[in-house]
Amino acid sequence: MVLYVGVLLIIVVVTFQLFIAFYPSFGGAVTEERQEQYVDSRQFENGVFHNQNRETAKDFSLSKVLKIIRNLFFKKVENGVPEQNIAVQKIDTTDITASADGTKLYWFGHSTFLMHMDGSIILIDPMFGDVPAPHPWLGGKRFSNELPIEIENLPKIDAVIISHDHYDHLDYTSILKLKDKVDAYFVPLGVGVHLEAWGVSSAKIHEKDWWEATAFKNIKLTCTPAQHFSGRKFNNRKSTLWSSWVITSKDANIYFSGDSGYGKHFAQIGETYGPFDLALIECGQYNTMWPDIHMFPDESAQAGLDLKAKAIMPIHWGAFKLSSHAWTAPVLQIRKKARTLGIPIVSPKIGAPIRIDKLPEPSSVWWATVPK
Repeated sequence: MVLYVGVLLIIVVVTFQLFIAFYPSFGGAVTEERQEQYVDSRQFENGVFHNQNRETAKDFSLSKVLKIIRNLFFKKVENGVPEQNIAVQKIDTTDITASADGTKLYWFGHSTFLMHMDGSIILIDPMFGDVPAPHPWLGGKRFSNELPIEIENLPKIDAVIISHDHYDHLDYTSILKLKDKVDAYFVPLGVGVHLEAWGVSSAKIHEKDWWEATAFKNIKLTCTPAQHFSGRKFNNRKSTLWSSWVITSKDANIYFSGDSGYGKHFAQIGETYGPFDLALIECGQYNTMWPDIHMFPDESAQAGLDLKAKAIMPIHWGAFKLSSHAWTAPVLQIRKKARTLGIPIVSPKIGAPIRIDKLPEPSSVWWATVPK
């Protein structure tokens, strides 16, 4: 019996190692040769990237990781997920490509956006998959059973902007379906290794460090700080950089937070690039177990004030359960705090158009119609 158990354990361990090594969704690896390109970055030291506050985002112990997994999959959370699939507003291809006065965006839930800005079609953190995990068996499903528009029906994409390499922001199956219709990818340092591993030409990939700006057609893209971490495997944590982004055209100035804990970088970005017409600020998947890498809703509202945003939109909620709060808690709490701070809140139904010249509309409470 002991022999059989031992053999079984060996088989399990070997299978797991092979899965990690060869399953394509884990992405590429940052080699020592690749690391030499990052030595001039102030964020890169001793083979990994760091936050401005280097005491944040410490590595979790195995026991803490197991506790997080146990809570995520087995802890009962009241109203943790919608009882019914969320209905989304459908988008037609012509809606996207039609010329618009100014900038318009469409939210796909969580942190994914489609944007029409100054004649360019831009995707932000394109996660169109059903499960934010390396394999469908390893995570919970999306709250909606359909997307506003399927990838196959999207028009040609001029640029994709990615904030970091976590599964709920950088999705393997989405990139495979998108790569033949995308002209350029703008990513933080190191994230290009995953795209290259999935067949994206290196000529299309533009890696940026914090505070680096680049011109894309008539749009200025600036990679800015965030307080988070990276990694798609247990052994490559912080091997690639994480970031927020400032997206600026002649008629709009937009901030996208990516994932971030609260920190002084919001005020720095606001002073340097603000005021913003709209700040898309992460507001969900918070927990007392990881307060440094995700904001609580009150902090998200305060970040909007720091950024000098004319209006804020809570993101990183409404699509997946990645923490132990009610699925509507992020938007309810940030709306309450924003009122006390005097900041307008944008809260569109998934798929509804957001026009910069019409802010703070849409400002609906669509989630109230979803059965509890």
